[in-house]
Amino acid sequence: MRTTGRVLIVDDYAPNLDGLRRLLERQGYQVTTASNGHDALEIVAREHPDLVLTDVVMPEISGVDVCAAIKGSTVTCLTPVVLISASHERDTRLTGLGAGADDFLNKPVDPEELYTRVRSLIRLKRMTDDLESAESLFLMLGRIIEARDPSTEGHCERLATFATALGTALDLEQPDLDALYRGAFLHDIGKIGIPDRVLLKKGKLTRAEYELMKQHPLIGDELCETARSFEAVRPIVRHHHERLDGRGYPDGLAGDQIPLLARIVSVVDVFDALTSDRPYRRALTTAAAYRIMREDAQRGWCDPALLETFIDLQSEGRRVGRFETAVPPSQPAA
Repeated sequence: MRTTGRVLIVDDYAPNLDGLRRLLERQGYQVTTASNGHDALEIVAREHPDLVLTDVVMPEISGVDVCAAIKGSTVTCLTPVVLISASHERDTRLTGLGAGADDFLNKPVDPEELYTRVRSLIRLKRMTDDLESAESLFLMLGRIIEARDPSTEGHCERLATFATALGTALDLEQPDLDALYRGAFLHDIGKIGIPDRVLLKKGKLTRAEYELMKQHPLIGDELCETARSFEAVRPIVRHHHERLDGRGYPDGLAGDQIPLLARIVSVVDVFDALTSDRPYRRALTTAAAYRIMREDAQRGWCDPALLETFIDLQSEGRRVGRFETAVPPSQPAA
């Protein structure tokens, strides 16, 4: 069963520190205290409190600096921070907001306002933690699926790298880049519902087996539907096997009906498959992979503009995944 919450209070003035501690302990919170910014940051890194309440004016490291350090770390950036100040000036609040503060309390602190702010922020932190746990579970599932087939080792991470690099070259916004990374990593999550006798079969699939394999984008979409944080990922998972000529699956979308992020993942998925070892063949060179993919693009299998952008991205010498450079588009394929 969860506790009410763990709160760190930071203040260099002992009476303020003790007063806030008593108020929150009476409400059932687990309280840790620090009398300076150095100790506060060590406690945050070690104990990961649900909330930090810090005075603004302190020697050496101010409360604003403590807040900025917490928000600047990928490990602690989601920890709520409330700044406590005797100042009512607008500039003080703007500086705190610029450092990432989640809320403010004015001195003298009103107990009921304190309880309301603390309760609300800890509830929000718990919800965020739950979403993070769900996302971690899905990423773990992606690795489990990959582990079922040794020939695809590293495929998910390479695709995430390829797709994000291509999205960056297309000047996509950060939310789309985040969706690309996660969507590429999870694109085949639906294969968790495909039996090993089909997924790991070395030879050609029968028609019935192929129809079963074609269900994995739908299974993946249904899995991602359970996590609201994956809303932007679902079109990638569902549509990465669609074709521009409308002959893909599962929905037979064509052209611009296929979401852009799914088209990006489709291009890099084929590239990684061609340039990776498989039980039935050795990995192709990048030049050979480009030649095959250009032929496929002419047949309407993938987006030719995205393909050429991806090829240009590598020929310009930018690092994408495990490949430093590639054969320029104008150079004959080997």
